[in-house]
Amino acid sequence: MIVIDRLCYSSKLRYTNAMIKFIYAVSTLVCCVASRSWLIAVIVLATNGILTVKKGGIPFRHYRRLMCIPLAFLLVSTLTILVNLSAQPMDAYAVPVGEWYLTGSRASVQMGIRLILTAFAALSCLFFLTLNTTMTDILGVMERLHVPAFLLELMLLIYRFVFVLLDTASRISTAQAARLGNRDFRTSMRSFGQMAAALFVRSLKKSDALYRAMEARGYDGRIRVLGEQYPPKRAQIACLVFYELMLFGIAIGERYI
Repeated sequence: MIVIDRLCYSSKLRYTNAMIKFIYAVSTLVCCVASRSWLIAVIVLATNGILTVKKGGIPFRHYRRLMCIPLAFLLVSTLTILVNLSAQPMDAYAVPVGEWYLTGSRASVQMGIRLILTAFAALSCLFFLTLNTTMTDILGVMERLHVPAFLLELMLLIYRFVFVLLDTASRISTAQAARLGNRDFRTSMRSFGQMAAALFVRSLKKSDALYRAMEARGYDGRIRVLGEQYPPKRAQIACLVFYELMLFGIAIGERYI
């Protein structure tokens, strides 16, 4: 989480209009999920990679590492589509296991590949938004879209406390390691339980202290954050409209042609 936030603040696209980036990410994601097209997924993956790495200046090793995090979950989720246990071999492949076969059909293999590509393309849209747009800018966009204020406040406070809890957990873990609190599995489990209990107590204390500090500074039920405005450029709007129309045309063409 801290790495993503640091990369976001160093992105070259940080000062691009947040509404443009938000509309691009959301509309492209919806188009990928709705069309389930492998061609659209490949185009979106390539586009987001170029925008994030080339235009945004995010190091490729960090982008690749972030994109590989959900790979294990995608493989597990598509395993039931790609692999079947059957007494009769199917047309794609068949591995004999005794009297049975680990087999799959061409249709299931194509569906699994399409599902993986679609999921990766959708994730690349989310990573484009998070790696190039700060949290305050995203909240500003949601406020202009008339998202309820209490939801925005909850998002802001949760985002703030993520870093507080991570820092506290890191300090507790370092102290436990210095006292040989992870020398074996049993000790590690006990140390983890103690750290979880300490985090719960400290989070309650910090939240109470934060609320008192906000009341002392005139909190009236709404958190106001100053945000910078970056007006959109005509070229950016034109590129966005052209790109989304192109994806929409490809989806329509694949469906009806």
